[in-house]
Amino acid sequence: MGVLRCERQRIMREIQAEQITRTVRDLCIDANYRLGGDVLEAIREARANEESPQARGVLGELEENAQIAARGVFPLCQDTGFAVVFVELGQEVNVVGGSLGEAVQEGVRQGYRDGYLRKSICDPFTRRNTGDNTPAVVHLELVAGAKVRIVVAPKGGGSENMSRVTMLTPAEGWEGVKRFVVQRVREAGPNPCPPIVVGVGVGGTFEKAALIAKKALLRPVGKPHADPGIAEKEQELLREIQATGIGPAGYGGGHTALAVQMEVFPCHIASLPVAVNINCHSARHKEATL
Repeated sequence: MGVLRCERQRIMREIQAEQITRTVRDLCIDANYRLGGDVLEAIREARANEESPQARGVLGELEENAQIAARGVFPLCQDTGFAVVFVELGQEVNVVGGSLGEAVQEGVRQGYRDGYLRKSICDPFTRRNTGDNTPAVVHLELVAGAKVRIVVAPKGGGSENMSRVTMLTPAEGWEGVKRFVVQRVREAGPNPCPPIVVGVGVGGTFEKAALIAKKALLRPVGKPHADPGIAEKEQELLREIQATGIGPAGYGGGHTALAVQMEVFPCHIASLPVAVNINCHSARHKEATL
């Protein structure tokens, strides 16, 4: 057993906690300053295909806003969000020089301080601000290999407030899922700053549906699900959402959403959990692999 333990220790890869902190810091700033190319392309495509002059004007301003932010030291939006951090930790990685959790939190502190990003996190009852945008919400997943993948996804309060979870009955099926998603977008109206990206999670449990709905937003905007059947459902939802006519900024038009992205997980025979996690047009997330 001693030989096996030594061999296992020999192949473990060490990553300094300080390196994780630096990476999270940089991702917080980058995500808030530079809109992803996938989102920009989706905005440009929507503008090219939009019939409403007013909606085209809004989409053009969103593109200009992203260009200004990228050129200077300006966040895309004054709401620089709740820091949501997804960490995939390789099982052959040993974090040294500190704890993984604290390394991530310190990275958020430094990123929001050094990037001059608004600190938005407060006690839910006293409303006293924590002062450094922590604690971040951290989702940790243990995976095979000797790498650490980190995704930072700042989530604004306006769009997060429009998100919902429900527990449908199995008999309601796909039609029930579709009704709930489209109705949620209708009720949200202009509040989440459309054009939106709609993350949908179906299955699992109450909390699993919410998690996979948020993870669906990490997929490049407009990239269809690998399962053709689910990809078809994404497009069906997108068509119905566009038909609401809410449009960019709520001014009307044919592009209420840039994309609908769905993830599915097996569920209990007695339940059908559905979650809708809405993202605004600043669909921010950046990642790095160590």
